[in-house]
Amino acid sequence: MKHGVVACLALILSLVAHGPAVAQDQTCPPPPDHSAALTDLIRAAQQAEDERSGRMLSNEMWALWSDAPDSHAQDLLDEGMSRRNIYDYDGAMKAFEALIAYCPDYAEGYNQRAFVHFLREDFAAALPDLDRAIDLSPRHVAAITGRALTLSALERKGEAVLALRKALDMNPWLGERHLLPVLEAAEEQL
Repeated sequence: MKHGVVACLALILSLVAHGPAVAQDQTCPPPPDHSAALTDLIRAAQQAEDERSGRMLSNEMWALWSDAPDSHAQDLLDEGMSRRNIYDYDGAMKAFEALIAYCPDYAEGYNQRAFVHFLREDFAAALPDLDRAIDLSPRHVAAITGRALTLSALERKGEAVLALRKALDMNPWLGERHLLPVLEAAEEQL
């Protein structure tokens, strides 16, 4: 009887300590389809009359991209972003890697992992993640902008200009728009 109670307590403690692992055994559902809403937001950003309006629309786009496929994926995304915000890049990386393993078709996992690579100045590692995020979500303006910044850091100015122009075509109010003349000038000097 005593052995059975100890085994039961050990199982309960294991489940409490590893609760999210139970959810990992599940299959990640497809990412939410926000394509119609994103189309509307891009159109509105293109027609926005000022930077404030454009930035508000960017925030709405972020809300769509950061809407994870299920609660477990959302927890991993939120954990990674929280850890990144306090400069715990190792913890953030673990959360984003778990998110990508669980939801390999969710673009934001790759975009966020790329951002951690970028912050660590590991630009070569960031680029494949950004490319994968864009493959999964071709109108992910933030990932396209991140790709432009990463290409610039890799001294690939011509490609950076093209990527930034693509992002600005969708949202001309991005803060990074001020970098375009600098990148174009650097490209001309090559």
